[in-house]
Amino acid sequence: MPLALLALAISAFGIGTTEFVMMGLLPNVADDLGTSVPTAGYLVSAYALGVVIGAPLLTALGSRVPRKPMLVALMALFTAGNLASALATDFPLLVAGRLLAGLPHGAFFGVGAVVAARLVREGRQARAVATMFLGLTVANIVGVPAATLLGQHLGWRATFLVVAGIGLVAMAALARLVPPLPAGERTGLGRELRALAGRQVLLGLLTTVLGFAGVFAFYSYLASVLTKVTGFSETSVTVVLALFGIGMTLGALAAGPLTDRALRPTLYGSLAALAAVLALFPLAAPHKPLVLAAVVLIGAVGFMTTTPLQMLVMEKAQGAPTLAAASNQSAFNLANAGGAWAGGLALSARWGWTSPALVGAVLAAAGLAVAVTAGLLDRTEGDASRVVARGGAPEERSAQAAAPADRQG
Repeated sequence: MPLALLALAISAFGIGTTEFVMMGLLPNVADDLGTSVPTAGYLVSAYALGVVIGAPLLTALGSRVPRKPMLVALMALFTAGNLASALATDFPLLVAGRLLAGLPHGAFFGVGAVVAARLVREGRQARAVATMFLGLTVANIVGVPAATLLGQHLGWRATFLVVAGIGLVAMAALARLVPPLPAGERTGLGRELRALAGRQVLLGLLTTVLGFAGVFAFYSYLASVLTKVTGFSETSVTVVLALFGIGMTLGALAAGPLTDRALRPTLYGSLAALAAVLALFPLAAPHKPLVLAAVVLIGAVGFMTTTPLQMLVMEKAQGAPTLAAASNQSAFNLANAGGAWAGGLALSARWGWTSPALVGAVLAAAGLAVAVTAGLLDRTEGDASRVVARGGAPEERSAQAAAPADRQG
């Protein structure tokens, strides 16, 4: 494994920690700044908004910057956002700090995914991208629980200072370990946007929004299910949530080689498994051993979708792989917000504490339907291109263009 992938994973660890730790610190922040917990929840939304805005904007602005300094600059912005959060003296300034920290998130993973894929030989690109994403999963096992405990005992500002420190370490690792890489081809913003607007890219982004919304519809209310339905104590919830992170790690480890071997079947299988396990979760909810197994399994199959989705949009947006990969991160954050909203609607309708899991199953099934439709269209388009291009070099070029679709199954 190239050491540069370790630098990308360290960066992803810091990003994952700051993204998810806010949920556990909301009561502390609310008490310290004199606001309510629901109002403090806007800090989660502010970070997500930063991701959605920053992903296409910063990627477009940095399209002509060589990859290595671009990665370092994005991590510097991330560090500055966390430092600003730690030094915020009132709630509006903390919101601004969270927004600033979220801005480089999508662009970093967009550039990082392209860099990771270029660091390895053909046929191992998905494994390289999955290695970078391992930083996110480890953050949910180690970073988030540790940062939450730190914030609860030393104050929430200490958490953001430590994350800013992780950002500095990541910057040093990127500067030392990532080899010099040129910027992408100067295709122009108009051409990049046209590549991003391709049907297969848009269907891939829609699959991300729907499929991963199923995960967040479940995960956003998992703590309440564990205490109110399963009967776990509040102190045990952190341990159970760490199991979700372990499942995510297992899913990321499996997704890399599977995606390299068969992209679309890996995507279909993970979405189908996610829908099935979420649909069965209400039956497992009253039983502690079954819940523990279900939490690990949902984390695994849910996160197994991320690598094939990222590779799919990068491959289909050949004129703008970095912008597509960054936009996919925006789609993941839309899934985060949309899934939590949909699960909340089910709870507001008094369908029961386990109803968000059923909502998640429907969303995952919808994502699977979109993915299968995209796959069928991709095959049809590939067949049509071979029929039109009869004889000689044009047919050979058409067959070569259709090869990625054939590889995806």
